[in-house]
Amino acid sequence: MTYVAPNSIQARDIASIVHPQTNLAQHMTQGPTVIERGQGCFIYDDSGTEFLDAAAGLWCASLGYASERLARVAYEQMRKLGYYHLYRGTTNEPGVDLAEKLLSIAPVPMSKVLLQCSGSEANDTALKLVWYYHHAIGKPNKRKIIGRQMGYHGSTTASISASGKFDMHADFGLPLAGFFHTEYPHYYRNHLEGESEEQYATRLADAFEQLILREGPDTVAAFIGEPVMGAGGGLTPPRTYWEKMQAIIRKYDMLFIADEVICGFGRTGNMWGSQTYDLQPDMISSAKALSAGMQPISATLINQRVFEAMLDESRKLGNFAHGFTYAGHPVTTAVAMETLRIYEEMDMIGHVQRVGPYLQKAIGALADHPLVGEVRGVGLLTGIEMVANKETREQFDPARKVGATVDKHARANGLIARFVGDRIAFSPPLIITEAEVDQIAARLTKALDATWAEIRSN
Repeated sequence: MTYVAPNSIQARDIASIVHPQTNLAQHMTQGPTVIERGQGCFIYDDSGTEFLDAAAGLWCASLGYASERLARVAYEQMRKLGYYHLYRGTTNEPGVDLAEKLLSIAPVPMSKVLLQCSGSEANDTALKLVWYYHHAIGKPNKRKIIGRQMGYHGSTTASISASGKFDMHADFGLPLAGFFHTEYPHYYRNHLEGESEEQYATRLADAFEQLILREGPDTVAAFIGEPVMGAGGGLTPPRTYWEKMQAIIRKYDMLFIADEVICGFGRTGNMWGSQTYDLQPDMISSAKALSAGMQPISATLINQRVFEAMLDESRKLGNFAHGFTYAGHPVTTAVAMETLRIYEEMDMIGHVQRVGPYLQKAIGALADHPLVGEVRGVGLLTGIEMVANKETREQFDPARKVGATVDKHARANGLIARFVGDRIAFSPPLIITEAEVDQIAARLTKALDATWAEIRSN
């Protein structure tokens, strides 16, 4: 048991806060790590310990930490109009500015923007609109949603049902009826002997089509997917995967939601992951880097096809009965708009295209480590697959908690990454430099070496 001083921040936290994605019983005895401040790509705890944050918080701190410019924008907007809503036809200039900007940079033609506070809400809204759309076109039985195993789309009841993270369904009575999950597109782990990436992608697309046929094409409404899977372990798709999956989506007249919550705004080396993989979605959900993580905001972009259906329903029902109190909040939209200006001024896309290959090479050099089976990524997002046997691709027994052990040693060496079982995902702030990438690789090497020594000793 860790000693927690009475009346400390840790003790007060234990007494008052429930933490997401945390072992609550363990937390009651160990308490939290208190993060006190941040600067650039680094954060500091209350003892002054420095951590290089190679996870950008939760994939979102694209400009790093402590932006005076964004703080000033928020302050000035609070002085002018600290809050108002978008309900019943009211608007505000920052919200309009942001919507116009998002439509102008969308990867495919989009018609309108719905604003929310989180990626979960953005995906939840998109899922509601799927059902709304099919009601409008006279196909109310087309309700089933297909996501992917290990896909992640948020924590609301619908968005987590669309997610294939089954640990997040356990004992919540989820997923809701009508949500299904096709295969996890992990080529390294799941390909057959001698099977190429293209052949593997064909096999996954065939399985996707068979799922649609089993459920009945007249009942399947939409597919939702991330261009690159984030909480699935920073997993890039196998070659030709998206081309084949989209052909089936079109074949069965399904809507396609591209979850760009992680990939949007430069992460993959383009403004959108949809550009990197030539996706043609009907709706796009975005959040995280939209405000560089500095304000809670998200945006769902919809095409004209979906908006026309919404107009028909509004004529029929007299009202678009959906919304959030803080949707289009003038402070969050002002900060998001300024974030997009900063990206343009810094040529953030060009920066990612320059530094991204450096990251992939630096992390890729660890492929020879005894613990590492594969390193694979795109832009400033990469994933490492750890294996017990490099020849057979055998995974570690989950009970050994190898990922948790690497995490322990990484933090001891001042490095924060994202661990998904025995996969390590890296998504550093987009402002990261080559010198800081070298630090990530050096600190990670020490963590892997320490873990390998611990495994051998046991």
